[in-house]
Amino acid sequence: MNFWNTTNSMFNSNNSTNLYSLFSERASIKNGTYKRLLKSYFGSVNGDSDGTSSTRKSRGSDIIDKLLKEKMYPTVSKETQEANSNLTAGISSLQSSVSALQKDSTYEDTENGSTAADKVVSAMKSYVTNYNDVVTASKSSTLTNKTAYVANMMSTTSKFAKELAEVGVSLKQDGTLQLDETKLKSADLSKVQKLFSSDNIQSYGSTIASRVKFAGGSSGTTTTNKTDTDTSTKKPASTGATGLKTDGEALASTELYTKIKDKDGNETYNIDKILSTAKSFVSNYNKMFDDAESSSNSGVLSNLSYIRERTKNNTKKLEEFGFSVDKNGKMSLDEDTFKKADMEKVHDFFKDYGSYVASNASRVNYYMNTNANAASGYTSRASYNIPAISDYNASI
Repeated sequence: MNFWNTTNSMFNSNNSTNLYSLFSERASIKNGTYKRLLKSYFGSVNGDSDGTSSTRKSRGSDIIDKLLKEKMYPTVSKETQEANSNLTAGISSLQSSVSALQKDSTYEDTENGSTAADKVVSAMKSYVTNYNDVVTASKSSTLTNKTAYVANMMSTTSKFAKELAEVGVSLKQDGTLQLDETKLKSADLSKVQKLFSSDNIQSYGSTIASRVKFAGGSSGTTTTNKTDTDTSTKKPASTGATGLKTDGEALASTELYTKIKDKDGNETYNIDKILSTAKSFVSNYNKMFDDAESSSNSGVLSNLSYIRERTKNNTKKLEEFGFSVDKNGKMSLDEDTFKKADMEKVHDFFKDYGSYVASNASRVNYYMNTNANAASGYTSRASYNIPAISDYNASI
């Protein structure tokens, strides 16, 4: 009996709803539920068939064993196995290439006659080659725990396309890179160094290095003949995103800034309460990034990026109220400066900034706690698919 015909027949049975919902769940195979449903179905089908009881039983068992084996151990073509192997090896090479472009020594002349320009061109050639190898392999790979990070890496490259073009690296339609060595040699090398700066956590090089590091991690399987589909046993992630959403909304609200009377009967802001919320905001901001930045979900990564970008764009205003962010992206709060700040201005600022952070933190929490791996598929132009916004809105 053909596998897909068998499946289609099962969907027409009385158990079709339950079987369909369990069909894609690996856990149901492990705990035996899937096998029991198959036995139940084939028992009823074979009861209406011709032939002896023993023949029918044997035939049903053979089909069940085949379905279970195919479901538990999906076969992958040789081409896909090769792509998986190439992706794993390519990620390691790309990590070395990014590291070379982040080293200060790459941008210095050496005593043996190698100029900084020559060294940068050589390092960039290696980077472009390895980057393209990873992108190409990723498009045919089934290692979704790695391709998710590649998709985000491609999105980052697209975001920095203008800056890369200025130093001779152009983004092609298929998502790969092309190097103009002549343009790179004549470019201001300080621009390249700034682009790949390891001191700036938001630089192109730092972001790529982070994605490549997680893609090459040992958290996921590196077996080349299986797909990474077993997410059924993963528990919802505990992140600071939920707390950050609550704190951001509180700092943006009117209620938090309701004035109280002091011991002399004068109306004043409840500074202690506002400060406590601000301190919680900072704590959850840092916790969210600690917990969520290693995620392979592009929905998570993109919203973290949006929050970090909005924070960067409001650096001066945040510093005015005592908030600061170090080169590693960690936020801190000077309590004395905050207490002295004009709370009306704090409120006006957080109406926009706090609401924005809260909204994106909510999305981070959503993507962290669903099985929607937003970056498992992406286009040649380095965009990636995420669940429909209606799915997100339905969850909050």
